[in-house]
Amino acid sequence: MRIIETPADWPTDEAAARALQDELRGRVVLDEPGPPPGTGHATGLDVAYDDERDLVAAAAVVLDARTLEVVEEATAVGRVSFPYVPGLLAFREVPTVLAALDALRAEPGLLVCDGYGRAHPRRFGLASHLGVLTGLPSIGVAKNPFTFRYEQPGPHRGDFSPLVADDEEGREVVGRALRTRDGVKPVFVSAGHRVDLETACAHALLLSPHYRIPETTRRADALCRSALKEALSRT
Repeated sequence: MRIIETPADWPTDEAAARALQDELRGRVVLDEPGPPPGTGHATGLDVAYDDERDLVAAAAVVLDARTLEVVEEATAVGRVSFPYVPGLLAFREVPTVLAALDALRAEPGLLVCDGYGRAHPRRFGLASHLGVLTGLPSIGVAKNPFTFRYEQPGPHRGDFSPLVADDEEGREVVGRALRTRDGVKPVFVSAGHRVDLETACAHALLLSPHYRIPETTRRADALCRSALKEALSRT
C-alpha cells in the first residue's frame, strides 16, 4: 500500500497556510454558471481520518449526472498534512484528495465536496480550494451551517433560505440552506469555483433524489471509510 506523503512545499504553519489561502482565493471564479445540471459527470469527494496513525483516506466517485450510475471510483491514503486549525482544514487533506482525483481515468466533471466553498470564514473552503487547484467547477454541500445564520426554509423539497455571514464588512449571502427532502433538515450549499449559487443548488437537488445528502457524497463517504479500514488492516 502506497502512502501519499506531504509535498515538500506544503505549508507547515498557520501563517504560511493563511498566506497561500489568500493567494488562491484571488483566483476563484464565481461569475460562470457552471455545467448544466443533469449533464456530464459529477464526482463526489470525501475523506476519513485515523488520527492515531496520522492517516487520511480520500475517495473520488464519478457518477453519471443524469442517471447517477457509478462511472469510476478511486481512492488514496496519505499522511495528514497539516495540524487541526479551524478555517484551514483543507490543508489537512488536499494532497490525498488530489491523489485520488489523479487516479481517475474518467473526466471528473463537477466536483461535489462534503464541505464548503464560499460559505467559509475566509470565503475559501475545500470546494473552492480544490476547484482552483484543478481548474474544475466545484460546489460544497455541507451537513451543517458552520458559523453562519439562516432562517428555516419552507418544508418542501427545493425550498431554501439564504445562508448569511455577518462580520465587520457587513452582511453577505455565502450560500443557501436547501431542503432536499420534505420535512427533513436542510443541507448547506455554496459555490466553490466556476459555478454560481443557483446552479450549485440545482445540482444538489438532482444529486439527492432519495436522501438528504447527494449520492456523490453518500458513495464517497462509504468508499473512503472502506479504504481507511483496509489501509489500517495493512499497517
